[in-house]
Amino acid sequence: MASTPMDLDDAPSTTATPSFNLTRNLGANVPSTTAVSDVIASYRPTKLFQRDDIKEGKSQPSILSIDFDDPGELCMTSESDETIQIYNVKDGRHDKSLLSKKYGVKLAKFTHTSSSIIYASTQQNDAIRYLATHDNSFIRYFEGHEGAVTNLALHPGADNFISCSVDNTVRIWNIGTKQWTGKLFLNTPYLSAWDPSGNVFAVASPGSGSILLYDYRNYEKAPFSVFDVLKARGPADTEASFRGWTKLEFSNDGKHILLGSRGNGHFLLDSFDGSLKAYLKKPGASTRRLGVGEMEGGNMESSGECCFAPDGRYVISGAKSDLLVWDTLMTPGSDKVLEPAHVLEEKREAAVVAYNPRYNMIASADQDLMFWLPDPTA
Repeated sequence: MASTPMDLDDAPSTTATPSFNLTRNLGANVPSTTAVSDVIASYRPTKLFQRDDIKEGKSQPSILSIDFDDPGELCMTSESDETIQIYNVKDGRHDKSLLSKKYGVKLAKFTHTSSSIIYASTQQNDAIRYLATHDNSFIRYFEGHEGAVTNLALHPGADNFISCSVDNTVRIWNIGTKQWTGKLFLNTPYLSAWDPSGNVFAVASPGSGSILLYDYRNYEKAPFSVFDVLKARGPADTEASFRGWTKLEFSNDGKHILLGSRGNGHFLLDSFDGSLKAYLKKPGASTRRLGVGEMEGGNMESSGECCFAPDGRYVISGAKSDLLVWDTLMTPGSDKVLEPAHVLEEKREAAVVAYNPRYNMIASADQDLMFWLPDPTA
């Protein structure tokens, strides 16, 4: 099977940067809106980005998170050397590097305006920072958390967001004001996610082994539903029901919830009743990253090595090597185990994974950033 040649992002030169035309890479007659099911098996690692300062022999940072802006034209990473890196997706080039040396940075996310971002601090304090990327200036600080922030979840239709923290609070913010607008006290509320309508949000608590669903309009009241992960764990061991959680995400069709785990598989749950639809079994070793909120042996915690494709049908996950793809329309075995439908080969570890919301493109990373595109010749 032929593969797409992979470009290496070299040090800046005087020659023009080659275009990373997405339509060209998808094939002459295959637009970027081609159905995911038509291209999912043909993804290949296509563009590798290596930091210029790393090539000069400096210590190699790790990529802590990946995010795309709403139009899918910019990709952003937060990195362990207190930098934010922004890449132009269509041209396949590095755009800019922003420094946050004083406060550190993790969980960087675009707002619905591509020129502004929010991110969590890693030093000095536990504030969330709102930054204008065009001039690297702070617009606002969101203060209140008294422990490390573990998750940021932006509302799908407004610039409101949820933050979770090891201080056992979930806070709801309006990006236009520095004071939180809502607060919930919960046991280990380390992960959160919005449903695609923006009317419901979920909070995952590994300490209680549960996922709590709230009506956004009445979140001060008790959750309207609580899913027991221990009860729905299927073939996973008991420990996986209470620790090692890495990601919480609704599918874009609203039917499923993905609970990522650093264990032997991920949990695909029915978003209406919390039942296990499938245990997405990993055939090989998982990544080295810890579950969210965990601190062991100096390893970094995960910001999510798995995600849904935009069509809601496929789940993509990183691993010690390769990308794994599960087709949620496939029928799992009697024990609810679903094996990967495709294994996309790549020797590098994929500890963080994100799917572009507008184009058929995947980004993965551990210490280097990789762009994946469908191979039109496959």
